[in-house]
Amino acid sequence: MEERLQKIIAASGLMSRRAAEELIAAGKVCVNGDVASLGDKADAARDRITVDGKNLAPAEEKVYIMLNKPRGYVTTLSDEKHRRTVVELVSEIGLRLYPVGRLDMNSEGLLIMTNDGELADRLMHPRGGAEKSYRTTVAGEDIPAAAEKLREPMTIDGYRTCGARVEVERLTDKGGVLLITIGEGRNRQVRKMCDQVGLRVTRLCRVSEGGLTLGNLKSGEWRELTRAEIALLKRTEHRNENR
Repeated sequence: MEERLQKIIAASGLMSRRAAEELIAAGKVCVNGDVASLGDKADAARDRITVDGKNLAPAEEKVYIMLNKPRGYVTTLSDEKHRRTVVELVSEIGLRLYPVGRLDMNSEGLLIMTNDGELADRLMHPRGGAEKSYRTTVAGEDIPAAAEKLREPMTIDGYRTCGARVEVERLTDKGGVLLITIGEGRNRQVRKMCDQVGLRVTRLCRVSEGGLTLGNLKSGEWRELTRAEIALLKRTEHRNENR
């Protein structure tokens, strides 16, 4: 069956669909010896596909896991600053897994990882679709008033947010704990939202995403997703695709 080249490459687990598109555009993908162009299709079972001069391996069995990312790890496959990466925490799986979205080095919590590059690309699209909830410990004054402001749309880095659902879970002498739920996936969005309303984030933990919850998974540990959880992610993927 013929499919677009970038989809075949992503399905192999070699790289994401967007990265594959970049290589195709750069003339580094060939089909049966001919340089391919964006939009070209191929049959993975029949055609010989090479990526940067190397034969494309058959598609891997798809793996979907949930990791409870600890603080101090970056969500990249490799890091030029030689910081610890989340890949180290799942190395025993023996497959190249991609983080779905990001948690910055000082954030922790639920992180989906998979070798399904097509699914990962769709779920990471900035227009969102998968709601994410963050248990956010903050320092500042008048936490209820700040929470009310967080519920309103605001402009961050030139982008207008949709506003958040915010629950005040606990108040302390110097701040409190908020459960902040957003439907977008902008870079460091929750931290920037809090900063804009005068709150300083001291701890940020993602506790749910797309209907999946972190539960009692310990920091640094991972588990495979259930069939029902994978189905939830794929329903989110299709909602994004149809927008």
